Amino acid sequence: MAFEGPVEDRLAIHELVAAYGAAVTRDSAEDWSSLWAEDGVWCMPDFPGWELMRGRDAIVATWVEAMKNYPLNINVQTLGAVRVEGAAATGRAYTNELVTDSTGATYRIAGRYDDEYVRHDGRWLFKSRVFKVLHSG
Repeated sequence: MAFEGPVEDRLAIHELVAAYGAAVTRDSAEDWSSLWAEDGVWCMPDFPGWELMRGRDAIVATWVEAMKNYPLNINVQTLGAVRVEGAAATGRAYTNELVTDSTGATYRIAGRYDDEYVRHDGRWLFKSRVFKVLHSG
């Protein structure tokens, strides 16, 4: 998969992915929540208890609770591929995170999101994100 589809849609999805990382870094539940489709799905199979969350309310509630354990999370996301087909798209994004957890331990996490996006009321949103840890340490 490369970058396929109308440039304006691809740019909007780039901005969606970047906004996700920025909202995590700022610990802004309001901004982070606004990026998800109402019926979104978030999968984090490498993290026990976070394997599958369905619906924006459940996704956001899980994220808010989890972020209490990370007083610092600098999250940079980069879109690596996207294919736009009408009001739906698929893509792959990479994340590089510098994290300090509630015990004071600091480490890096690099990972990949396999994404589905949906255009709703003229805005691109996350329909599904599946996260895979590529490196942690």
